[in-house]
Amino acid sequence: MFRTGPPNHTLLRPPLLQILLLLLVQAVGRGLGRASPAGGPLEDVVIERYHIPRACPREVQMGDFVRYHYNGTFEDGKKFDSSYDRSTSVAIVVGVGRLITGMDRGLMGMCVNERRRLIVPPHLGYGSIGVAGLIPPDATLYFDVVLLDVWNQADTVQVSTLLRPPHCPRMVQESDFVRYHYNGTLLDGTAFDTSYSKGGTYDTYVGSGWLIKGMDQGLLGMCPGERRKIIIPPFLAYGEKGYGTVIPPQASLVFHVLLIDVHNPKDTVQLETLDLPPGCVRRAMAGDFMRYHYNGSLMDGSLFDSSYSRNHTYNTYVGQGYIIPGMDQGLQGSCMGERRRITIPPHLAYGENGTGPSLPCPLEELVMWTNIPSSSETPGQLHGDLEQPLLDTRLIHSPILVPGDKIPGSAVLVFDVHVIDFHNPADPVEIKTLSRPPEICNETSKAGDFVRYHYNCSLLDGTKLFSSHDYGAPQEATLGANKVIEGLDRGLQGMCAGERRQLVVPPHLAHGESGARGVPGSAVLLFEVELVSREEGLPEGYLFVWHEDPPANLFEDLDLNKDGEVPQEEFSTFIKAQVTEGKGRLMPGQDPEKTIGDMFQNQDRNQDGKITLEELKLKSDEDQERVHEEL
Repeated sequence: MFRTGPPNHTLLRPPLLQILLLLLVQAVGRGLGRASPAGGPLEDVVIERYHIPRACPREVQMGDFVRYHYNGTFEDGKKFDSSYDRSTSVAIVVGVGRLITGMDRGLMGMCVNERRRLIVPPHLGYGSIGVAGLIPPDATLYFDVVLLDVWNQADTVQVSTLLRPPHCPRMVQESDFVRYHYNGTLLDGTAFDTSYSKGGTYDTYVGSGWLIKGMDQGLLGMCPGERRKIIIPPFLAYGEKGYGTVIPPQASLVFHVLLIDVHNPKDTVQLETLDLPPGCVRRAMAGDFMRYHYNGSLMDGSLFDSSYSRNHTYNTYVGQGYIIPGMDQGLQGSCMGERRRITIPPHLAYGENGTGPSLPCPLEELVMWTNIPSSSETPGQLHGDLEQPLLDTRLIHSPILVPGDKIPGSAVLVFDVHVIDFHNPADPVEIKTLSRPPEICNETSKAGDFVRYHYNCSLLDGTKLFSSHDYGAPQEATLGANKVIEGLDRGLQGMCAGERRQLVVPPHLAHGESGARGVPGSAVLLFEVELVSREEGLPEGYLFVWHEDPPANLFEDLDLNKDGEVPQEEFSTFIKAQVTEGKGRLMPGQDPEKTIGDMFQNQDRNQDGKITLEELKLKSDEDQERVHEEL
């Protein structure tokens, strides 16, 4: 560095001939003396420490390598040399004879950023010989020095942990790929580089030759979210060449590092069970359709997406390639109600490119664009009393990012997942008997029966939806008549009066992908049902059946006043009498008056308000005639 400007004669040890002459002059000088600023001769260097930094982790010792700037003047203030004029600091080893003795002594014990004024007497400078054309003989030298750097060949990388997160899923090892932010300064605090100004992290492999050796060492053992101060001596940084105009030769470097995440190309998905509900009888597998909530964050804890912010579960098939591979793997084997943490390396997430800004469309539009046909439902099919037809679709969509956010390239993703429910399009109703009545039950409910039952309906996460107890009366339905959702209809069959059951109904046997009022789409429903009573139903199409053979002269029995005509009043009186005497029964679950009115209207074929002998026909006879007509 001294070859690029004027010779630095003020600091360098003079040549051998000058040394011999200097020894002779110094011997004479010691006898004659030299006036000091106080009037007496100077025997040693005078050190004035006019700026001492508060923190001084290290002081200059003999054999240290130092970098410093200086101004050199005579007693009258005339400048004879300055490192500032050359825009290059001095970099040299102290205490080994490479500097004039006065400077060697004056630098000892100095701290980085300390400023000193050194007064060097002639016998510790250039003596009675001086430097031709630059420093006269017997000159006292004045130096204003600021120390910029100090290190030693025995130094190692110094690592100070400034902040360590409480949870450390893994630490940096050699061959890992890391993403981190940093501020880089020289030892005196001069900034030379920062990742924060570049709009992204610094991404690289560790221990593979991509970094200076000191940074390779300083990153080892770091946790995501950890902050470190790493001090690197020059021989583990950019050495005697430095780097461009920003890092001088022989400069120690100081990095304040924040590790964002770390992974290895060999990493797989990492699973951590946070909460496992008891009684897990089934685990998710490929082909299941799942509803779950999640918070998605980077390894440093930065949240990038959340289903909770949309107040809507994420609904998708598992193991079918509709979601990133790591999530596909991480969801399999989970239980309903389970909370688990899924850590996904980039090669199983969004890779080295990450994702761009969030899509500009709202959730509803994205869902419309990404509907995927389902083979498990028929278009327009009605489930029970659901008023609108089910769409023949399943909603498959990728996570929607918070506006303006994105997932950086090579980012490890951490998902905290709460599995709400899952099902398979081939799932039946799961039936579990909770209790049965003590008495023997010879007859159980079946299609066509009219039943009364109590029920509680909830989602699998415990969210209550509906309950018959809220209405103070049992629910009533005719089984097999499409009056309730198909799964509940199936679950109520085969029950004894007084029996209690638990039913798990998959969405394709409930309210499907569209859901219903108060029921989310694709929701698995949990019912607790108690059969209060059952009445045997009537065959399809019948409003009344005889327990025995009907009367041989049915019209004569109906015609109470024997006038050859049966008005509705006579018809109603007769039917009610048959029911009271146990000779027949009406369709259960309906208003008897309405049922009898419908029966009358069916027989009054000319709609004149009365039934004649020619009009009266039993339904069994009508069915027989229809068979003959079809044949």
